[in-house]
Amino acid sequence: MKVLAVIPARYASSRFPGKPLARLGDRPVIQWVWEHVCQLSKLSRIIVATDDSRIYQAVSDFGGEAMMTSTSHRSGTDRCGEVVRSLQDKGEFYDVVINVQGDEPFVQPAQLQTLVDCFFDAQVQIATLRTRIQSTEELLSPNNVKVICNRAGKALYFSRQPIPYLRGVDSDQWIEREAYYKHVGIYAFRSDALLSLTKLQSTTLEQAESLEQLRWLECGYSIAVQTTLFSNVGIDTPEDLDAAARMLKSVDSYPNLNKN
Repeated sequence: MKVLAVIPARYASSRFPGKPLARLGDRPVIQWVWEHVCQLSKLSRIIVATDDSRIYQAVSDFGGEAMMTSTSHRSGTDRCGEVVRSLQDKGEFYDVVINVQGDEPFVQPAQLQTLVDCFFDAQVQIATLRTRIQSTEELLSPNNVKVICNRAGKALYFSRQPIPYLRGVDSDQWIEREAYYKHVGIYAFRSDALLSLTKLQSTTLEQAESLEQLRWLECGYSIAVQTTLFSNVGIDTPEDLDAAARMLKSVDSYPNLNKN
């Protein structure tokens, strides 16, 4: 199985412009992502997909591979799709594509391996991860996307609201009564499925919750969901960067951190 990892990294961000280049410890955030993705030895190739020459140069400077992509993409998924199309035009084909966002400095190789393993099932076209929610604050925050699955481990729905709703139970007791899961926004796709997804028009559910994966569900695609013990810290704001800096000191929480 040939596996390509694509790390979408754009400069423009309403809440934190230039975040892939923000310093986390002694290196930029995008380098942390690259180095941790590199720890998965089964990858055939890793490419940072960016729309900004500054990110391209930074990746080149630390020895990574980058590709310039369009500034008009709606999402990292679309940016991954451009990379796959460009490679296919050159005769280079991959079975599976992993999408690791360029603001996930603590992504774990074990998480990526879990996703790759999903594709030994020929029926799986899209795979992603979830992790158990541990607190009411985490459960009620709309910044944490929740996911519920059927008994076969396929996603039923993603929402910024807590799902399921426990009727007749105070919300501060929900976490004690039910297992709630947060979506970990790392995806893997079969290459043909990825290219098909990039051609879909936006849907009402996607627009309502601002979640692209709802477009895929609404259009009839299934998403395999695996559970991870790691709750990743994405960098969306300067405050997130401060939290990530504190996590560098927590080797027990993230045993595969490349701190040296």
